[in-house]
Amino acid sequence: MAPNGVVSDNTSIVSFGEMLIDFVPTVSGVSLAEAPGFLKAPGGAPANVAIAVSRLGGKASFVGKLGDDEFGHMLADILKQNGVSGDGILFDEGARTALAFVTLRADGEREFMFYRNPSADMLLKPEELNLDLIRSAEVFHYGSISLIVEPCRSAHLKAMEVAKESGALLSYDPNLRLPLWPSADEARKHILSIWDKADIIKVSDVELEFLTGSDKIDDETAMKLWRPNLTLLLVTLGEKGSRYYTKNFHGAVDAFHVNTVDTTGAGDSFVGALLCKIVQDPTILENESKLREVLKFANACGAITTTKKGAIPALPSEAEVLALINGA
Repeated sequence: MAPNGVVSDNTSIVSFGEMLIDFVPTVSGVSLAEAPGFLKAPGGAPANVAIAVSRLGGKASFVGKLGDDEFGHMLADILKQNGVSGDGILFDEGARTALAFVTLRADGEREFMFYRNPSADMLLKPEELNLDLIRSAEVFHYGSISLIVEPCRSAHLKAMEVAKESGALLSYDPNLRLPLWPSADEARKHILSIWDKADIIKVSDVELEFLTGSDKIDDETAMKLWRPNLTLLLVTLGEKGSRYYTKNFHGAVDAFHVNTVDTTGAGDSFVGALLCKIVQDPTILENESKLREVLKFANACGAITTTKKGAIPALPSEAEVLALINGA
């Protein structure tokens, strides 16, 4: 457990939320009941983003709580092995690390069954946060799963507030997981409750439909999610690429076409790439041609991540991304 004020290094990107074990069937296109066996794969969107950043050469930390069990210590080790600072990790002696059983459909899309009753990540308290680490962030990134229950919700809101006060850019990827919420209405309400705090928001096409109630994926629908606080709103469209919206310009960037095996982590890889590049050059957010180049890079990261099973093993290095972009 890291003491409250320890920061090993000035950290560029701090990612807050859950880390868990995904159990993925050994064969695709079957239900959980039909699966002959499962492979354990470390996951959790905020942790994936931190590792994506680190793999691309950026500096990242993860803030969250794990069970004081074999899986929890395994996950902490995986973060460290991947160059992510563990100064924000805590262990809970009374709760287990979260588990998710993931069905891989034939098209590479996923369905989830979660074991969190409660899991350690849900029990993070505001007073346990490593505030010095959070204050060191240039970008503070988070999702919405940490908003579902107390005390984690209060810890999430406190961490956001401290990061904002310290001048960090706030990055939000709702990462909708409906089975975890009491109802769809509750999910929508809480996900949107912090919408006006973020600088950068990324939603998928499915999340866009869910949050707006529209079945159209177009600029008009996306702009329903625009708020004055935003610097950049992104909509990822899978094999159709991504769309971007800023105060002064908007547009679309095409995807890279690859042999998709498993979409797990593609959105996290996209976000990690974007945040990494923004930390290197914040003027990207005001310059459309620079932003388009960065989104092309991020789309390539997302595409590569779908070519292998599991999120973390599939997150690419800069060299792999450039090879795809340059057609090598």
